[in-house]
Amino acid sequence: MPIEVIASETIYHGRAFNVRRDKVRFQNQNIAQLDIIDHIGAVTILPLDTDGRIIFVHQYRHAVGLELLELPAGTLEEDEQPENCALREIREETGFAAGKMVKVGEFYLAPGYSTEYMTVFLATDLTPSPLPGDADEFITIEYVSIEQAYDLVVNGGLQDGKSIAALLLARPYLIESR
Repeated sequence: MPIEVIASETIYHGRAFNVRRDKVRFQNQNIAQLDIIDHIGAVTILPLDTDGRIIFVHQYRHAVGLELLELPAGTLEEDEQPENCALREIREETGFAAGKMVKVGEFYLAPGYSTEYMTVFLATDLTPSPLPGDADEFITIEYVSIEQAYDLVVNGGLQDGKSIAALLLARPYLIESR
């Protein structure tokens, strides 16, 4: 059962997202304020090379103060289709273009406080074709076998939620490719 939105205002306009504050009435008539991150959406790409290795990126994430191992990903530009974003982001972050891009799933990243909707693609038939990366990204790539990628998930070596979800969604495609 949906809740009633009594009032809504944008309290922060940012580069990657906005924050809005909603005053809502729940089914039991209690009233609360909820802060929501309004996000345009994003993609995660699972690049698979001809040797059956997944291309991951190492990237420093200031919010957690760590360099994380992740799958390439990026935020949609205004009015951009997810597949076009994925085609651009893979080139920016890995230096490879995908000859084939297959959507393997979608999910909300953190629906408790964010509207960010993530689309996941499996990228194959890779060829070198770099694009300049974003000025605030310092990325190195790492090739990881499919087996090692799933071991990283189980053993805590992969701590990025979107990468873990993408590997789960892509699993049937990766098993087929073997």
